[in-house]
Amino acid sequence: MPTGADEAIEQPPVLTRFGAGSEGYATLVWRRFRRSTMGMIGLVLVITLLVVSVFADFFAPMDPKEPNLPFAQPDVIAFEDPDGNFSLVPWVYPIGDTGEFDPITFQPLTGLEKDNPTPTGFFVTGHEYRLLWFIPANIHFFGSTDGRPIQLLGTDKFGRDILSRGIIGSRISLMIALAVVTITTIVGTLVGITSGYIGGRLDNWVQRFVEFVLAFPQLPLYLALTSLIPVTAPSNVFLTFVIFVMAVLGWAQLSREVRSKTLSLARIDYVRAAIAVGATDSRIITRHILPNVLSHIIVSITLAVPTVVLLESFLGFLGFAVKPPLISWGLMLQDTGTFSVIGSYPWILSPVIFVLITVFAFNALGDGLRDAIDPY
Repeated sequence: MPTGADEAIEQPPVLTRFGAGSEGYATLVWRRFRRSTMGMIGLVLVITLLVVSVFADFFAPMDPKEPNLPFAQPDVIAFEDPDGNFSLVPWVYPIGDTGEFDPITFQPLTGLEKDNPTPTGFFVTGHEYRLLWFIPANIHFFGSTDGRPIQLLGTDKFGRDILSRGIIGSRISLMIALAVVTITTIVGTLVGITSGYIGGRLDNWVQRFVEFVLAFPQLPLYLALTSLIPVTAPSNVFLTFVIFVMAVLGWAQLSREVRSKTLSLARIDYVRAAIAVGATDSRIITRHILPNVLSHIIVSITLAVPTVVLLESFLGFLGFAVKPPLISWGLMLQDTGTFSVIGSYPWILSPVIFVLITVFAFNALGDGLRDAIDPY
């Protein structure tokens, strides 16, 4: 007969609720977030966008300032060599000048050069650049192996590659968005928590000022403020002023949201207990209120980035965001100002693809985080 000790050893282990034992708040959020398909897609796209923007020169196949054939059509990619055999490495068939002219507009006609394909490859040698702004390099992720230009999205009116300019422009567009969101988050959080926690006359005055900022029609104010910078001002000065204007007009909404949450948290029992035992205001704010507001702030950040990207693209289209020689998606969209250009060269609208991908990525990430942080 088995003894009591043997029976105890043979019994199956008792399964706990969580396989890894006690889980923290971040682990629980991640466990809920990874169940969201759209949220994970948004996370992958956001990480890809950030990596591409940081190493933009490495991923850009062409020099974004090198002129070639103006308004050249996008090259055709085919997975077959000149002999018609299948090839894992794609071949690019360029669009060249046919030597003929349109009988109505007298514009030069371009066509596919089937007899002169361009071999492509990965990690090829191309134009020189500085990786991370100080490391000399000339290796590119994708490009032609024989040094000929490839234009997968066509060229603009100056013959510059749109794909390379879009990749390089992601650096400026995302930098503007992240800088504006960082400033608005810090200012809005500080103002909202201070106003909601202290209350009284300070809260009344602060909220009247917030309402004053929110009452302004933002678009005319953007155009008026950005017009104050002279056209001859350096690009860095103009860019700094644009970030400052967007940040000044963007913090008020977040401060009001944070204030409303602070007002509700200040009446919770554990906050009143901390006040009763003599905890300082700074400790109550940093240890009790801010951690509970942080989840809303994180979601607001992910949802605010696409808004700033759209705003920068719109202002850049009107000529009030970024000036050459800097490159941004809004600046690239200036070439689409006339219907004749869009009708004749529809590939000039390619920068819209970068904007749509960025907006979708951050919105999907924000929706996934919102459902994971506050599932109820």
